[in-house]
Amino acid sequence: MIYYLHEWILQWSQGTTWEDALSPVRVFRYLSVRSIGAVITAMAFSLILGPRMIAWLKDLKFRQFYADKSEQAGGMVRVTDKKGTPTMGGVMIVCAMDFAVILWAQWNAMILLCLLSLIVLSALGFYDDYLKVTRQDADGIQSKVKLWVQLILGASVAIYLFMVPSSRPLIDEIMVPFFKEPMLVNAPLVGMGLTLLAIMGSSNAVNLTDGLDGLAIGCTLIVTGVFIALTYIAGNINWSDYLQVPYVPGASELTVFCSAMMGACVGFLWFNCHPAQVFMGDTGSLALGGVLGIIAVLIHQPLILMIAGGVFVLEALSVMLQVSFFKYHKRKTGVGKRIFLRAPLHHHFEQLGWHENQVVMRFYILAGLFASLALLTLKIR
Repeated sequence: MIYYLHEWILQWSQGTTWEDALSPVRVFRYLSVRSIGAVITAMAFSLILGPRMIAWLKDLKFRQFYADKSEQAGGMVRVTDKKGTPTMGGVMIVCAMDFAVILWAQWNAMILLCLLSLIVLSALGFYDDYLKVTRQDADGIQSKVKLWVQLILGASVAIYLFMVPSSRPLIDEIMVPFFKEPMLVNAPLVGMGLTLLAIMGSSNAVNLTDGLDGLAIGCTLIVTGVFIALTYIAGNINWSDYLQVPYVPGASELTVFCSAMMGACVGFLWFNCHPAQVFMGDTGSLALGGVLGIIAVLIHQPLILMIAGGVFVLEALSVMLQVSFFKYHKRKTGVGKRIFLRAPLHHHFEQLGWHENQVVMRFYILAGLFASLALLTLKIR
């Protein structure tokens, strides 16, 4: 909105006595200025909205009085009782992001695609959270319903990108980290599969990571910082040529989107750090994870998300390994056995006796290492 307003002001003042006085408005053309504006706006929006949102959720009785799935499984002993904490705080994140992006971004198909996906996934998560708090049950929506919605969204994104000639290479050519050139060309089925993997995998992996105060939002914040750099490089023809990564016209505006996400995450972390005043719930985790996957696809780097979001990958793998090994061993011996004390992985370390804050801070360090490795792929090609 501000971008178009500044263009209108400059056009209106051209040739008038106001032209020189209003020339500083040109600063809003710069991507850096609008990105910084998006960070500040989203963060301020979250910090201002936060107390009101928390109070509103309490008034609506949208609180988590039920035991989470790890506690239901038995054996989990928490130092801090989390029951009664408001959930659905992801609404705060989504509203802050939407407001900041609409205000600061130059709208294009990529921005609209991300905003639409953000709304769809947050609505899915909101419905899931709503069922949980009204039933006071950790089950919510059936897993297959979530997967179907994510599948339809991911397939729609992939088909749209393939059908538009300018964006077809995002699906048709397969880029792999550490390599300059596409590993495969004319491979739309592989590209669509990677798109689905990036969107669905990331959405569910962030959701699985959201189990300790500040863990998912802090790791998302770190990964978003990586994508601020990647989107800027992908959308700048000089930098993309220098670093030999795919140039994607229009991707620079995703820097504004990622900046808004970073600001919203910082603002939410203020209230979500231990002891949490509010949980983001599936409303936030499904949306943030899915959007990260979409952004990775839009900058032609879907696989780099597996490196940058290494913590999310480890969390998801721990669940898959735990479930698979348990079922396999039970089928063979009649008694199920576990690889980890608890899954996802952060609960395993809780069971080992780590304090919640220790788990979160050490996962932050691990997330920072994965983020550094993802940025290193830009130079090692």
